[in-house]
This record gives sequence, structure tokens and C-alpha cells, in this order.
Amino acid sequence: MRTLFNDLKNTLILLFAVLLFFQPVKAELKSKERNILAKEAKAIDLAKVLIIDNSWNKLPGYKDREYWQNLPENIRKEYIEKAEGYLKYNWPVVKATDYLEFIRSGDRRQEAYSACSNALISLVMGELVEGKGRFIDQIINAVWYYSEQTWWGWSAHLGSQKVGAGLPDINDAYVDLGVGEVTSNLSWTYYLFKEEFDKVHPLISKRLFQEIWNKALAPYFVRDDFGYMGFKGGRQNNWNPWINYNMLTSYLLLEKDPAKKAAEVQKIINSLDKFLNGYSDDGGCDEGPSYWGAAGALLYESLEMLKDVTAGKFDVFDDSLIQNIGKYFYKVNIHAPYFINFADADAKTGGDASAVYRYGKAIKDVQMQQFGAYLAKISNWGDRAIGGKIGEQIRDLGLIKEIRNADAKEALVSDFWFPDTEIAGARDKEESFNGFFFGAKGGFNAESHNHNDVGSCLMYYDSKPCLIDLGREEYVAKTFSSKRYEIWTMQSGYHNLPVINGVDQMQGAKYKAKNSTFHANTKSATFITEIAGAYPENAQVKSWIRGYTLNRGKSFVISDKYELNKKSDTVTSSNLITCCKVTLVKPGLLKFEGDGFTMNMSYNSKVVTPKIEFIEVTDRSLKRYWPNGVYRVKLEFNNPGLKGGQQIVFTKAS
Repeated sequence: MRTLFNDLKNTLILLFAVLLFFQPVKAELKSKERNILAKEAKAIDLAKVLIIDNSWNKLPGYKDREYWQNLPENIRKEYIEKAEGYLKYNWPVVKATDYLEFIRSGDRRQEAYSACSNALISLVMGELVEGKGRFIDQIINAVWYYSEQTWWGWSAHLGSQKVGAGLPDINDAYVDLGVGEVTSNLSWTYYLFKEEFDKVHPLISKRLFQEIWNKALAPYFVRDDFGYMGFKGGRQNNWNPWINYNMLTSYLLLEKDPAKKAAEVQKIINSLDKFLNGYSDDGGCDEGPSYWGAAGALLYESLEMLKDVTAGKFDVFDDSLIQNIGKYFYKVNIHAPYFINFADADAKTGGDASAVYRYGKAIKDVQMQQFGAYLAKISNWGDRAIGGKIGEQIRDLGLIKEIRNADAKEALVSDFWFPDTEIAGARDKEESFNGFFFGAKGGFNAESHNHNDVGSCLMYYDSKPCLIDLGREEYVAKTFSSKRYEIWTMQSGYHNLPVINGVDQMQGAKYKAKNSTFHANTKSATFITEIAGAYPENAQVKSWIRGYTLNRGKSFVISDKYELNKKSDTVTSSNLITCCKVTLVKPGLLKFEGDGFTMNMSYNSKVVTPKIEFIEVTDRSLKRYWPNGVYRVKLEFNNPGLKGGQQIVFTKAS
């Protein structure tokens, strides 16, 4: 045992030597006026090179019957069967009480909106595939349904109206995520079936066109005060590329006037620049990989579309930031579907195989392209009908052969470090998911989808979770309110972090890490950060240096060195959150029983005493990942002084 702790002492000395050697980075990300896209638009003279008609769109239309008839028979059959399920669909009214439920109970009633969207997509795709006109009447009913609907958005977003949440105001057309999604699908519906609608009655397509403009495209263009646009300041999150992508799609499909189209596209470009200006140079997504699909991936989709509609002249895929945003996604892969999941991100994500593949191809990153093909392979992508919005399904159907025949290989990088977003990770061995993997973060407590988690970590063994980030419970009104941090999963006490003098971390941009550093070589990888600044004054902490070291192929070490301004009678502890079953073997040794592995955790019983708590998981969202509940291990300090420290070491049980 003495030898073990001598080794730990040497490790601690190494940790602090690394801390002194490496230069610190600033935790809070600041906007940089790069304006990459606006500069590119000016360089190519966008208005002159923009293709005004729809010749830029090479995707098959309704009349391309040979294409649709030649799809794999099983995929054709599935699309037709899905559409047949909606032949007698009774388009439901979104009632006033559906909207009001959000302010009454916090229930977002997402099913009230998603059901009709699924019906529209299924009917359109079924008609494209079959081509017999059998589903046209129900598509017309969908058009009329959406035309009669007051608003196409989601009740949770009505708070952005001038009148506030509750009911949509017809005189204050707010374009949110839901409006964007519906607008894209309806724009494709108009583009594909206008001639068929006109054969039935001329008012169908006319009404649809009018409603798309009145409810979405006109208000988006004339207003600059939608917060996600970025024109009024503030750092943007996934809303920006998500909505801009849908608006860009719709303007390009529907606008006929050359001057107006150029102005609309320029506005999208200017808004996307606000998103990019707030991004860190390292390309790290502080919202996590499951949100990258609605952030970095949809930025890519917009850039690809801009390239198409300018005959290849608008091309920023050689820009280092654009490349880094793409590379982030595969670097934070643990072993798909497990990804690093700080903040609100989910522990598992399937990823959009097509987007990952095409993004990698666009930036000429072979590893990313191969990873996209790998994600397609493990999910049997292309075996069945494709998911997504109408345009995405049409596009991806034409890529099945290419992606399925591409070289597929999982991205398992040895280690990575995003110095601006302060996210690091390492595994035992490059190109292998066996053994230890850890991820850690510094950052600050006002990140997008923030949890109070400065300095936290996660650790997996043989690609299965051991020390975890819980993620988030199902979204309700409270999630994005002033009461967000009353939710347990948002609190630092339910992350792998210390509770200091009984006090948790505090939310806000000023509560942040300092001097975060990362160093890796063939034998080890070490992340160190000073987290005292993430705690409020009443924590009475002068310094708390948290370190993580992966001794490749041997152990994972968590180290703390602290200095308090004052001790209180309230317990100071270092918490661990795990989905493993935890038992005390003897003083100084805990056993963690995971999925296919058993881990020993050694600690100094003279310094800390463990308390093991089982937490039942009842939330529907969390139960997807932690169905058997989780454990919190509280390592309570025994009579801590004003200065001290501790180390714990994880090794695989023999």
C-alpha cells in the first residue's frame, strides 16, 4: 500500500509540474468578428453568381419516375406502406389548451405538433415513390390543415412573443425551430406538387405559397430582432444554423425575384456569421455532440447549399474554423453510440451518418468521411426508408450506394484537446475502444445548455460507462427558466466534482475554470484545471486544483489539491456519479461493477470516508441511458485542514 501511495505522490507532483509548465487559456468564449461568410460572398459578388431559377437543385422531382421506380423494392414498399397508414388520417386541431398546457404544467405537448409533421412527410414520400396520385388528396388536406393553423411553432417558444407565452399572437409572427421545420417541409411540398395541386384547384398552391410567406419567410426577412439571428448581440447556439438552414432552403425553392433572393440569401449569410463569430477557434461545441447535429451539421448543410446555388463559387470548406467544427464530432466519440456528453447532451447519439460523411468529404478529412460511413454501417443506414425532412430524405436516397460502399472505419483518436472550449479526452490506445477512456472539461457556467460542471469528467472502460455525466431530464418549462438549477442533474453536486464547505458551484459567466491545461504522450494523458472560481464566496475556497491522469493501459487517477480561506462545520466532499454498482470492500477500497467489467477504486481512508447513495432514475429521458438507477459516492474529508488534497485510483479488478 505504501508503494501505491508513493506512486500517487509522484503522480501528483507530475500534475502540478504540468500545470506550471503550460500556458493558461481563457475559459469564457468571446465573439470574434471573423465574418467568414460575408467576406466570401463579397469576394465572389454573390448577387451576380447566385443561380436564380431552380436549376441548382439536382434532386429528382415528382416527374422523374424512372428514378423513383428504380429505388430498392424494400425501400419503395416501406415508403408506400407508411403513406397508406395516413390515407384516412384525420388532421387534428392544435387546440388552445395544447398551447396553454406549457404555462399550466410545463408540458411542451410536442406530440401535438410532431404527429402531423410525420403524416405530411410520409404522404409526400409515399406519393413520390408510388407516383399514382393515390396520396395527393391527403397531401392537399395537409396543406389546408397547415394553412388554417394559427402558428407552426412549439408552445415552449412562445415566450419570445411581445405578449409572452401561452397562445400564439397572429399579429406577432415569431419564427422558431418548429416554424422552420414546417416551412422547409411545406416548401418542398409546394415545389414538388404545385402542378398536381393546380390540376385539382388553383387556390391550393396559391394558398400554400401565401401562408409560407406570411407565417415564416416574410417575418424572418423583415425582422432583425429574433435573438437567434445574432443581430442584437449575444453568443448564438444551435437555433441559429437550425433555423437559417430551413429558411435558406425555403427561399431558394420559392423566391423568383433575383434581387429579393440575393437579399434573402445575404441575410442568412450575415446571420450564420454571427453563429461562427461566437464559435471558438478550436471548433469545440459546448452544447455537446448530440446538439452538434443541429449546430455544426446544419451549418455544413447551409454551406453546401450555398456552394450548390453558386455553381461551386461560394466555398469556405478550406477555412480552419469550418474544418475544426467538423472534426470536433469524431474526436469526442468514445465508441459509438457513446459520445462525451457534457451539458444537456445525451450519453448516446446515432449521429447523422450522411451529414458526417459529406462534411468529411467537403473538408477533405478522410477520418471524418470514414466515420460517417461507419455510422451508416452500424445503424444499417440505407437498408430501409431514410429519416429526416422531405428534402433530406430525397437527397440521402441518392447517396445510399456511395455511402454504403465507402471505406468505413470508426474514429478512435488517441487523445484530443480543445483549448478554447477546454474539453479534453484520451484513451489507452489509438484505434481501440478497449481499456480506459476519459473526458474532462474546464469552461464556465454560462455555456449553451449549461450545467454547473466546471472541472467535471467522465470515464469509460472497454467503451462502457463507469463515471458518468447524467445528461438531462425530459425538457419541461422549468428546464429553461430561472429555476433551471433547482433540477438535480444541473447541479455540480451531481457531477464528478467536490462540494466545498457544503456549497455547490454557481451558474453564471464569472464562475469559471482557470489555468486549464492538457498534456499527452504515449504513456499518459493529464488534464488539470483550477476550479475554485466556479464556486461562490460562501464556499470559502482559495484554490482547488482538480487533475485527471490516464496512465495508459494501467489506471485512471483523480487528484485534488485545495486551499480554503476558512473551514466550516459543513462537510466537504468529492462526489462521483456512476451507473456501476458500488460496494465497500474494505477501508481504502471500493468495487465498481459495470457492464462487463469490475473496477477497483483505491483511496486513502485516513483522508476521506466514502458514503454510497443509490439514486432511482424515474425520468423518461434519463431512463434511456441509466435504466437501473445510479450511485453517488460522496468521499467526505476527515477533519480537513485549510490545506490538503487527496487522490483516488481506478484500476481494473483482476
